[in-house]
Amino acid sequence: MSTTPQAPAPGALPDAKVAMGWMHTARFLTTAAQLHQLPAIEVPEIAFVGRSNAGKSTCINTLAQQRQLAFASKKPGRTQHINLFALGKQGVMDAVLADLPGYGYAAVSRSDKQRWQQVMANYLVSRKSLSGIVLLCDPRLGLTELDEALLEVVRPRVEQGLKFLVLLTKADKLTRAEQAKVLSITKLNAGGGEVRLFSALKRQGVDDVAQLLWHWCHPEGLAPATPAHAADAPAADSADPTDRQTPFCNFVTFKGSGDNKRDIVHPAKLSLKRISSVDKTLNGPAKAIKVEYDLTATVSGKTV
Repeated sequence: MSTTPQAPAPGALPDAKVAMGWMHTARFLTTAAQLHQLPAIEVPEIAFVGRSNAGKSTCINTLAQQRQLAFASKKPGRTQHINLFALGKQGVMDAVLADLPGYGYAAVSRSDKQRWQQVMANYLVSRKSLSGIVLLCDPRLGLTELDEALLEVVRPRVEQGLKFLVLLTKADKLTRAEQAKVLSITKLNAGGGEVRLFSALKRQGVDDVAQLLWHWCHPEGLAPATPAHAADAPAADSADPTDRQTPFCNFVTFKGSGDNKRDIVHPAKLSLKRISSVDKTLNGPAKAIKVEYDLTATVSGKTV
């Protein structure tokens, strides 16, 4: 005789069926090209970040058990919006997933890369509803310089209690011995965050990650949910948009000879000067922000 899965006690991980059923409720909420366009959220928000070919969209679709919830482009890095997905049963929302643009691979202009790297940095530093971050990483590459730069950006918030998970995707590409090795190495470099192996193809780690995310969003058990329409309220993450600007020189890449890894410029070789101005004639989300960068870098003895 089958039994209905019981809701977990406060502080306990849920049954896998409960967690996966909850993940399956994911539905598109909104998309935004700029941080101030995001709605204010009163429930926990979990951000998925990572390099453009790390498999973010595939991971989200696998967890939600939906093929086309998150857009998976054949050309990595083409997604250039922050996409939000609501979670919760019976028309109420008790959590939100955020799919952030990938970094470090996209075949887009340098200016577009800089703009999105800055938007991402601002989001990770200032988004009030952000409760957890899932950093997806190809275990065959390990944590790259860009991943480590992101870790440095979020470290202050993680130390203040922000949940953090490094998800080693495409684990099916490794032998068991290789999996064990990369898992141990990544745990040493995860900055206090949790580390999991994940394979959408073999469904390795899918239940574990769903249970962990459920627990992040329901630390006290089943808490009251928020009506989905509450997310329609305007964003209020900062009184002054310039307060959200955080130099993120680590994420700047330059086109040059060699493979993608060699194109990454070390932060110590960057000189970054920010000039910000705000149009005081506008109010609220419409307030215009102008941010200009005077950026120079030395690559192989040449200034670019």
